Formats: sequence, C-alpha cells, structure tokens
Amino acid sequence: MKREELTVARVNKTWILKKRPVGDVGEGDLDLVESPVPELKDGEVCLRTIYLSLDPTNRIWMSDREQYMPPVQIGDPMRGGGISVVEESKFDGLKAGDIVNTGLGQWSLYQVKPGAEVNKLPELPGVPLTAFMGPIGMTGMTAYFGLMDIGKPKPGETVVVSAAAGAVGSMVGQIAKIQGCRVVGIAGSDEKCKWLTETAGFDAAINYKTEDVGEALDRHCPNGIDINFENVGGEIMDAILMRLNDFARMALCGLISSYNATEPVPGPYNFSMLLMRHVTLKGFIVTDYIERFPEGMQAMAGWLMEGKLKFETDVVEGLENAPSSLDRLFTGKNLGKLVVEVSKPD
Repeated sequence: MKREELTVARVNKTWILKKRPVGDVGEGDLDLVESPVPELKDGEVCLRTIYLSLDPTNRIWMSDREQYMPPVQIGDPMRGGGISVVEESKFDGLKAGDIVNTGLGQWSLYQVKPGAEVNKLPELPGVPLTAFMGPIGMTGMTAYFGLMDIGKPKPGETVVVSAAAGAVGSMVGQIAKIQGCRVVGIAGSDEKCKWLTETAGFDAAINYKTEDVGEALDRHCPNGIDINFENVGGEIMDAILMRLNDFARMALCGLISSYNATEPVPGPYNFSMLLMRHVTLKGFIVTDYIERFPEGMQAMAGWLMEGKLKFETDVVEGLENAPSSLDRLFTGKNLGKLVVEVSKPD
C-alpha cells in the first residue's frame, strides 16, 4: 500500500499543555491527545517524527515568565524541535521518504507543515542521524557560536564549562580544545567527569555534587579563568565569577538551576566581579545566529568527520515518555543530547 493511501488512516498523538507547571513538570500538566491528521494542502508536507528533542528551554516555554519568545499557551501543542521523515508531500522540494529537520514543531507523532519551513538533511558518510540532534544540530550551533563569537578563545586560555556533559557543554569543551585552550568541565557525577576527561578530552572535570567547586577551580585553574560558558547559574556561577581574569568573556547560554524554582532565586552574589575584572558578558539564544548556521554546520561537520568531536545521545523510547523524561535534564541523569525516539525511520 502506498503512503498516500494511508492518509485517512493516520491518527496523530500530540502532547497538549493543560496547565502551567509549578516546579517540576508533573502528571496532569500535559495531556496526550489523539486526533486525525488533516489532509494536505498545496505546498504542505506530512511529517512523522523520528526523534524529538528535549531541552531545558521546553520548561521555559511551559511557563508564563518573561522569555525570548511567546510561551506555549494553555490548550496548545507543546513546542519542540526534532527530526522527521516525510510521509506525504504536496511540496515540490520534498518527497516521501526524505529525512528533514522539523524546525520549530510540536511534541507529536505527525505534523503537517509548509514544505518551505523544513530542511532536508544531507547524507554524511559515517555520520549517524542522531548527530543532527547534537553536534551538527541546534545544540552544536549553540556551542559553536556561543564559544567562538562571544568567548573568542585563544590558544593557552582557560575555559570553564558548566553542565559540561550535556549536549551543549560537551561540544563547547571539545571546540575549545580544538582552539588550543585548557578546558575544565563541571558535571554532576563521577561517570560524567570520567567521560569528559577520558573521551571528550577535557583537561579536568569537577563533580559539583561531591566536591567544593571553588576549591576545585583553584586547583584546576591556577592562572584564573579566561572564558566561562555558563549553562547553570546559581552557586556554581558565583564560584566561577570570583575566579575570572581581567578581560574575561562570559557566554550566558542558560540558567538551568533556576528553571524549576517556585520562589525568586537570589544572587548572583559575586556579580560585582564582572565590573572589577572588566568582563564581557553576553546572553544569547542560538536563533540569533540562524543566518550563519551554514558556517557553523560546516565547521562542526568537518571536525566530526575528522574524529575530533565525540558525542553521546541519551535516547528515551516512546512519545508518551516525553514529559516525564524532561526532568533528566534538571537532575543530571542525561549524558549528551536527550531525545525521544518517537518512531523508527523507514
């Protein structure tokens, strides 16, 4: 039976935001709803999700806090990116079976989108599909532009990365090593720290759950810190701020320690060090660099194919497990890029 003949039989499953979470995302905050997949209009494609990306920003989108784009509204599908296969196409540039970057899509099994809004993924020899979720996906672009454009690394400088074993942090440290820097990562388990030093090539790693971060930074960064790639905030960021060198650069990518907070988060207490050390601090969102993505993807794909980048993908099976798996990002259970395998590619 042809794909086109299956259109009327397709039943979609979509996570709908039912209420705004208080603290951790819990049962009842989202509903998994079934609905028919609509017929295609000219210029549209029907996509079946293969991998759904889970990211800290998903938690921000669920809230009504001040943020960089409108929050997901109550009753609307949960927002997310991923990789999909074209099931049916009425768009000249895509055909059934093509693998595409879904763009800003939904937590759903199927999506109907304008074909012009998705991009067909290239086939790279020896590069698995999951790489397009990590080093040559949005997290890879976050790491590349945050470090290269804001951090401006120079050989011999010391770079500190928090949430270093995550999808972004693990790439930041490896790019910094390629640039000739000394790299210290901060992560939440001995297993992660071992992976950072033995596989990813970091010079040192600190387990913030068992070590005094300040004392460990003094040991591993005897000449101070030139670049801080900040993903966490809170006490860890405060410890780093006290050890920044004059004219250090700080790429503010995330503040994951506060995303599930139910009360105002105090600090940072050492903010004055940005003034005292003449630090350049810039917050950024990866979409700031969307016009330069080809530059970043070319660099990251080249390093990946040369064997200079190592990456891990933490795969959770089943769309139904998306909300409960998001907490892995905030408890430090994931190593590398966290994704939900919604379906198998044909």
